[in-house]
Amino acid sequence: MQALPHKYKTTSTATAAGGAATLTSPGLPDLAIDAPSEFDGPGDKWSPETLLTGAVADCFVLTFRAVAAASKLEWKAVRCDVEATLERVDNVTRFSRFELNVRLTVPAGTDEGRARRIVEKAERGCMV
Repeated sequence: MQALPHKYKTTSTATAAGGAATLTSPGLPDLAIDAPSEFDGPGDKWSPETLLTGAVADCFVLTFRAVAAASKLEWKAVRCDVEATLERVDNVTRFSRFELNVRLTVPAGTDEGRARRIVEKAERGCMV
């Protein structure tokens, strides 16, 4: 890992004519971004809401890989489904909950308690 602090740069651009905005970051492919259908957008592109929810899922998976490697846990596959809840709280629309459902596939004979503890450690260690 590189020394902290880390800096990440993104840019979003749009035109007055409407349509999708473009999200860019140096060295990465551009993403077409638009409002989700819940906000009367087309619903066929990544939105800030889906990007945030995806960031939670990706952060967990990548953190799990690092924790599992450091713990020398043998595993076959991991899947993290995330459901985010956006609601009105104290007269402000905000995310109030991110529910993670993790499925870990391990080789036969793996200590399930140890695997569960490593999953929990990964969840605690996720920065997003």
